[in-house]
Amino acid sequence: MNELISDPKSFLYAILGGALPAVLWLWFWLYQEDRDDPEPVGLITVTFILGCILVLVAMWLEKFSMGFIKDNTTQIIVWAGIEELLKMIGVSFIIFGNNIIKRPIDYPMYFIATALGFAAFENVLYLLKPMSTNNNLVGMLTGNLRFLGSTLLHAIASSMIGSALGLSFYLRQNRTIYLFIGIICAITLHSVFNFFIMKGSGENFIPVFGFLWVIAIINILIFEKLKRMGVVQPLS
Repeated sequence: MNELISDPKSFLYAILGGALPAVLWLWFWLYQEDRDDPEPVGLITVTFILGCILVLVAMWLEKFSMGFIKDNTTQIIVWAGIEELLKMIGVSFIIFGNNIIKRPIDYPMYFIATALGFAAFENVLYLLKPMSTNNNLVGMLTGNLRFLGSTLLHAIASSMIGSALGLSFYLRQNRTIYLFIGIICAITLHSVFNFFIMKGSGENFIPVFGFLWVIAIINILIFEKLKRMGVVQPLS
């Protein structure tokens, strides 16, 4: 960290390399799926920043879990669960008690904003080590991989929970079931991605990334369904 402070350029590269990909993904999802009636920019910004803050909580919980979870596979699943549940809690802070959810598609948009804030700060921290050794090439390559993989993963995994809530938007019953299914899908996708990326030495990236985009396309199709579900106020 001291090296980064003495070299502001490397520190700036770490911030840009970590945050810019997430901001671009956020613009993509909002422009692609929410341009007809976009959410307030200020509220999306607050949601994004909250996602950044949640990284610190996740780091503490993951470090704490290492004290009693020794199996690597179990750790991967538990860490994925911690991150997805924290992002869900973050979204609940934004939308709970507020009349800001008007349409089914609004749910995944707020989940995506929180997830990409989380990914942005996580990416910055991930890049600090190679940048601190002045290995900017390694840092840029790492940043590109995270742009293509981990950043998209956070958005897609969390959007599964948001999509599940969106699909249950007009239901008096079974919302809990939809939410539970969304959480399980998010944790499963997150765990599978981390398992193959962490277990491999890079050769798994292309097939895993391809699989991730297949899931992304499925999510986009679900978003289209959510947009067609209308603007009628939900049942109370």
